[in-house]
Amino acid sequence: MDSASSASQAPHRAGFACFVGRPNAGKSTLTNALVGTKVAITSNRPQTTRHTVRGIVHRPDAQLVLVDTPGLHKPRTLLGERLNDVVRTTWAEVDVIGFCLPADQKIGPGDRFIAGELAGIKKTPKIAIVTKTDLVDSKTLAEQLIAIQQLGEELGIQWAEIVPVSAVGDKQVALLADLIAPMLPESPPLYPEGDLTDEPEQVMVAELIREAALEGVRDELPHSIAVVVEEMLPREDRPADKPLLDIHANVYIERPSQKGIIIGPKGARLKEVGMKSRKHIEALLGTPVYLDLHVKVAKDWQRDPKQLRKLGF
Repeated sequence: MDSASSASQAPHRAGFACFVGRPNAGKSTLTNALVGTKVAITSNRPQTTRHTVRGIVHRPDAQLVLVDTPGLHKPRTLLGERLNDVVRTTWAEVDVIGFCLPADQKIGPGDRFIAGELAGIKKTPKIAIVTKTDLVDSKTLAEQLIAIQQLGEELGIQWAEIVPVSAVGDKQVALLADLIAPMLPESPPLYPEGDLTDEPEQVMVAELIREAALEGVRDELPHSIAVVVEEMLPREDRPADKPLLDIHANVYIERPSQKGIIIGPKGARLKEVGMKSRKHIEALLGTPVYLDLHVKVAKDWQRDPKQLRKLGF
């Protein structure tokens, strides 16, 4: 491509890719770096991305829609099984799968488990993405690249590419998009130029609140938080240049004993969660927000199909 004219003759491509990898492999951070804004939630808790949050990368020659699947794991509950089904269905439907492996951790059983599942999906091109390269020296990185090559050979996976990236240092992120683009089918753009995600705003707001609620209670409440945004309404009687959005949301936990953990002494923790998530929500929506948060108990919601449906799973 030496000139703009030759670029314009190349057919426009558009399609879907998803990043897979064990929890904390850098999938969401990479999505954010590619899209250029905070869309997928980042948290070092496994299983925080419950919904298919999509980030959209707009380029002159291609549009890449990133589908963020929940982590694949050995299911222990009904929710776990349902999440795994969602994962496999998604993998079979996308145009490219990016398998994220952190540069600073040796390939472990979790990675092998996912790679084994990937090996069963034959048609979709797979790129191995070595993330967090800013954390290692070149020798460690080289060893990881060789290990990934060998993992592919062992399992019969033909990597379309093996790419080292650092989303934090923004290294090679554009190169990754350059490599994925030609693998997408020829197609006009699937989404309008301004869109960064097709996830309804309410779901994204719920995700941001859930992320803030999980901060700092790492061990006590790993998955037992669900957030439902009941309503988002512009406050009436506000001048046009000073809008305010009222958001009413419920944080659901499984047991009454967990209520104190979320609310904290004298409500301090819930207030902190409100302040934190409000900042992110205001940045996402570009408008001042009044956030009204309530904690409710939904008994054993992870195991109850009726509750799961109500909470949007």
